[in-house]
Amino acid sequence: MTGPSPQAVAAARAALGIPDGRFLRHVAIIMDGNGRWARSRGLPRSAGHAEGAKRTRRIVTEAVRLGLEALTLYSFSIENWRRPPEEVDTLMHLYAEYLLHERPTVMANNVRMRHLGRRDRLPASVLAELDATLEASRTNTGMWLNLALNYGGRAELTDAVRSIAARAAAGQIAPPGINEQTISDALDTAGICDPDLLIRTAGEMRISNFLLWQVSYTEFYVTDVLWPDFDEEEFRKAIQTFCRRRRRFGGVNETTA
Repeated sequence: MTGPSPQAVAAARAALGIPDGRFLRHVAIIMDGNGRWARSRGLPRSAGHAEGAKRTRRIVTEAVRLGLEALTLYSFSIENWRRPPEEVDTLMHLYAEYLLHERPTVMANNVRMRHLGRRDRLPASVLAELDATLEASRTNTGMWLNLALNYGGRAELTDAVRSIAARAAAGQIAPPGINEQTISDALDTAGICDPDLLIRTAGEMRISNFLLWQVSYTEFYVTDVLWPDFDEEEFRKAIQTFCRRRRRFGGVNETTA
């Protein structure tokens, strides 16, 4: 349970031509296009989801190799419950299988798993494998792998407001003492740095209710590549594009006016 050595991480980053001082810490991905990938091949949507699950493992492994602090994957939104029941059932079966079969990989790479989203409506089989992976990886010290499952940004903010309001009603915090850090600490991502880069596959130009608070200064990278075709080379290309950008956070740097 050690993950890659610092020397191996440095070598992997150097191969991309990126100095450590300009490397990013946290990548979030909206994994889109499984259905279109399957349809273009005359396959059922379930085949696209199965192929997408295989791609997830490769990208997680590459993120670990590059020494990311956190990788957040938008896997299933609250709105996705509106999909046909048979498709939802297939997805839930795939999640349970993924959590079970990838647990050894999570442990071998010293990855810490975190669930983003609500637990209600998730099947018992998914919750059992999710909890087992969360518990097994609890003492790991490597990359955070945040799985957004039954997640919605507005729901997350609503839950955070309720939590803070309950603390205020109990006299644990006074309203004037509530600040941005108070809100950040009440979110599912508490203690994890905000994403530097948000990748969306399949060419859609929207955030789809994902990490609404956390992406306030995140750089976006949209690609037409469908998620089942998004390989390590595409992932590295997105990171290289990010590292060539200059982030000003509302200010002005020396090379821009």
